[in-house]
Amino acid sequence: MSPRSTGARGPYAKTAERRAAIIAAAREVFASHGYRSGSVQEVADRCGVSQSAVLHHFPAKEDLLLAVLADRDERGDDVAEGLALEAGVTAQASRNTGTPGIIELYTTLCAESTSPEHPAHAYFAERFARARSSFGEQFRELREEGRLRPGVDPDLAGAGLVALWDGAQLQWLMDPDAVNVAQALRHYLGLVLLPDRGPAGGGHDTSAGTGA
Repeated sequence: MSPRSTGARGPYAKTAERRAAIIAAAREVFASHGYRSGSVQEVADRCGVSQSAVLHHFPAKEDLLLAVLADRDERGDDVAEGLALEAGVTAQASRNTGTPGIIELYTTLCAESTSPEHPAHAYFAERFARARSSFGEQFRELREEGRLRPGVDPDLAGAGLVALWDGAQLQWLMDPDAVNVAQALRHYLGLVLLPDRGPAGGGHDTSAGTGA
């Protein structure tokens, strides 16, 4: 590799590092104060740069918010991929408790974004719609396998799972010693699903999900 090509990468690396630092600072500011009260100047102060430096990378406060949300998605929801519903939900909930700052940010911005004028309104509306649809489809598949309890509507069960998850996370933020999010979700799934009687005892028996 020539000295020219090595040197050329320097500015790009520094730019990426600066953007990452700004996003991390914005995540802390928005989690602490919300989007409306958090200022670009406070973001700049937290990462030790000028406000103009922040605006150089993110021309508007809205751009900064969307970058924070995109960063959250990149960090967050991949742990459940390839797992059955019960195992995936439990794994993701357990993963989330290791990043309380991210969950605080999500909860704060979600509450703020109920207004259609909020720049994250569309993001959260689409996110909830995807989650309800995905869980509803998974419950329908489990119904075909004979695992959904009689009388349970797959779409309502999916919406209920989304509501419980967000509500349990909010309570966990308030009192982490009193609320176990993964346990609450396992308990819910044990109420709407029948135990897995698959071959060789495989699968995930959610009847054990109501325990500690």
